[in-house]
Amino acid sequence: MVSYALSRLTPRAREIVQTARQLLERDGPDALSMRRLAAQLGIRASSIYEHLRDKQELEAALISVGFEEQAELFAQAVRRSDAPIAALAAAYRDFARRQPNLYRLMTERPLRRDLLASGVEEAAAMPLLDAVGGDRDRARAIWAFAHGMAILELNQRFPPGADLDAAWREGIEAFHGAS
Repeated sequence: MVSYALSRLTPRAREIVQTARQLLERDGPDALSMRRLAAQLGIRASSIYEHLRDKQELEAALISVGFEEQAELFAQAVRRSDAPIAALAAAYRDFARRQPNLYRLMTERPLRRDLLASGVEEAAAMPLLDAVGGDRDRARAIWAFAHGMAILELNQRFPPGADLDAAWREGIEAFHGAS
């Protein structure tokens, strides 16, 4: 099934974005260049611009797909749980660990919301907003905790042997105890 974000693109542009994602996950965000992407596709770099305006549009397509995937994962996590915040944190952590380079692309740079597929960021945020009764400040605090834990874990910034599962549990538990 083609995602909504990709369905807005031509078939060739979808192929470019899908190949870019493979390159991104294999070699990281810094390796995502139009020249390397073109080489992977067996075309000239200038040919990419016939389908995607620039690298920012390519990255926005990748980020849009990432938000769509998060929205689905988060919605599933909440449906299966009587502890939605803990379920969302676990789904968030799992997403970051399974796709660390897409996660980094989505979170480590200024976000060009004007280039994203319509509604994808909001769809990803909705399960958390619902879990906290619409309290945007609380949702942002939980997201900031989850992002901090995820990026520190991805970047191997915790001491060897640190019990990260316990740290995640304690952090989420603190949000349950706060009012």
